[in-house]
Amino acid sequence: MEHKSKYPVSHVIGFLFSLVLTFVAVFVTLKMNVSYTIVMWIIGSLAVIQAGLQLFMFMHVTEGEDGKTNVINMAYAVFVAIVIVAGSIWVLTSGHAAH
Repeated sequence: MEHKSKYPVSHVIGFLFSLVLTFVAVFVTLKMNVSYTIVMWIIGSLAVIQAGLQLFMFMHVTEGEDGKTNVINMAYAVFVAIVIVAGSIWVLTSGHAAH
């Protein structure tokens, strides 16, 4: 039988890493003297990293009977979201509605 600690160490570590990523994004936004495009790429990258961190640290994606199924389901959800967003942008910007 596995003994579980009452203190959620992984949650605290995940929270601290999330805070660090947030403060790095704030620093990049306020202090770095680079172009707007580079700032947005850095902030977007940090946001994706933080989302992944939170999925694994707080949502316990890999836990359960078959952690691989959860990861595959999330990959499919990301694919569907990308298709919906890209398709919406394509339809709205390509002028199909102008007849």
